[in-house]
Amino acid sequence: MAKPSKSSSKTIYVLNGPNLNLLGTREPETYGHASLIDVEKLCTRTAADFGLVVDCRQSNREGELIDFIHQAKTENAAGIVINGAGYSHTSIAIHDALEAVKIPTIEVHISNVYAREPFRHHSFIAQAAIASLTGFGIDGYRLAIIGLAAKIGAKAKA
Repeated sequence: MAKPSKSSSKTIYVLNGPNLNLLGTREPETYGHASLIDVEKLCTRTAADFGLVVDCRQSNREGELIDFIHQAKTENAAGIVINGAGYSHTSIAIHDALEAVKIPTIEVHISNVYAREPFRHHSFIAQAAIASLTGFGIDGYRLAIIGLAAKIGAKAKA
């Protein structure tokens, strides 16, 4: 993957799918006690360490997530971090949108999907991503941003 030109955006879209608005209260034994606001703060701090900014969005609707992906292309985003939640395992349309925009993408899952029900072991999103992180809790978002920063050539601030 080529490094972005100097005119490229320094924005990483952080997209969260269905039910992630309930983080902190939904199945805390699986997803922990951190809220979506905590995730967004973590992403903002991590991106800032590399001179990047994040645009955090959440939707329970598949089409809206696809619109966000298309907007990332229009806005010349440097990368996408996506937790497609249940759509990861079902949405060919999100896969196709990610393939179409050709933006470096990292998939994140808070839980280890491979230690859960068999239907969660396949991800259409993973097939369109440069990497997938599962099971690190919300720290997976931080790791994804660090990985994207390295991929696009962003250097940590001194």
